[in-house]
Formats: sequence, structure tokens, C-alpha cells
Amino acid sequence: MLKKLPFLLLLAGLLSVSAEAQTKYGVDAAHSNVGFTIPILDGVSKVRGKFTDFAVTADYDSSDVTKSNVTATIKAASIDTGIEARDKHLRTADFFDAEKYPEITFQSTRIVKKDKGFEATGNFTMHGVTKEIVIPFVENGNFVNEANKTTVRGFTGTLSLDRRDYGILYKHATIPNWIGDLVQIDLTVLLRTQPPK
Repeated sequence: MLKKLPFLLLLAGLLSVSAEAQTKYGVDAAHSNVGFTIPILDGVSKVRGKFTDFAVTADYDSSDVTKSNVTATIKAASIDTGIEARDKHLRTADFFDAEKYPEITFQSTRIVKKDKGFEATGNFTMHGVTKEIVIPFVENGNFVNEANKTTVRGFTGTLSLDRRDYGILYKHATIPNWIGDLVQIDLTVLLRTQPPK
């Protein structure tokens, strides 16, 4: 047993370091944005909007990002394009059907290093449909607030989704190309640790 003791102590030390490297973060929604852009009239113009009610949590491993994971939940009814009449329409069964499908979610299954950034692969659910997607993202940097010992990390990511893949098939009654199919998603996420109690 004594011969095994140094090995067990080493293993315990390695596990302790691994646990310390992974830190829980939550989103700072006041300084984050979940935005989207969709073309209209065959690209003649674009409609931009965002979701105002969302939550993001992450277990972030600064020594090995591939051991990290992220979970995100967006309230579909919080869609905001700046025009209330349009937002009410977007909440109906023609689009998000927010009453029936109140949440849009993402759960990562793996994160890998890619070029100058990273890719988060995971299960994305919207309008009752779940598909695997890949979110390319970069970490913009981090900041430590010495006053309350809070660490802040900033990330940005952009991807395109086809609304038809999620059963959102609305077409204008008289103008076939009124609204495009590919939606660009622009993410700006500020994550922070919780200050010590």
C-alpha cells in the first residue's frame, strides 16, 4: 500500500488541477447580444433584430478549451426587430409559434480549436426541431476585476441557419421572395464568474 501512496497522491493532485482549471461562467446579458439578419425582396434590403431574453452558462477550461461546454436558452417571445406589429407576427404560428415553442436552445457536445478560433458543435432546437449545428467563435479576451475577484471573458460568433430546416416556411401571399431563407446569426457574449459571497 505504501508503494502505491505516491502514485495516488500524484493522481489526486492532477485531478485537483483539472477541477480548478474548469470554471463556471454565466452570461452578462446587459453586455451581450443575440442578433440576426435576414434578407428581404431578394436581398434588396435586410431586416435586423435580436432576442432580449436569454441565458448562457459555460464550464470553461482555460488550460484545454476542448473540455469546456456551453448551454444557451433563448425566449422566442423576446424577439425584437424594432417594429411591434412585425414582432407580434413573428411570435405567431407563421414563424416562431412562441406560445407552443417558447424556448430556443443550444447544448454543446464538443468544442475544438479551429484556425484562429474555435468551433462549438451541439444540438440546436428551434420551433420544435432539433439539429446538430456548428458555431464558429473567437475569444476576444478576458478581464479580471480585482475588487470582487470576478473574471470576465468575451466571445463573438457568426453562423447562418436556414429557417426551412426548422419548419418555418412562411411565404408572403403575393410576393414570393419577400423574405429570405438564410438567417445570419451574430453572437456577442460576455461571460463572467460570480463574485465570491
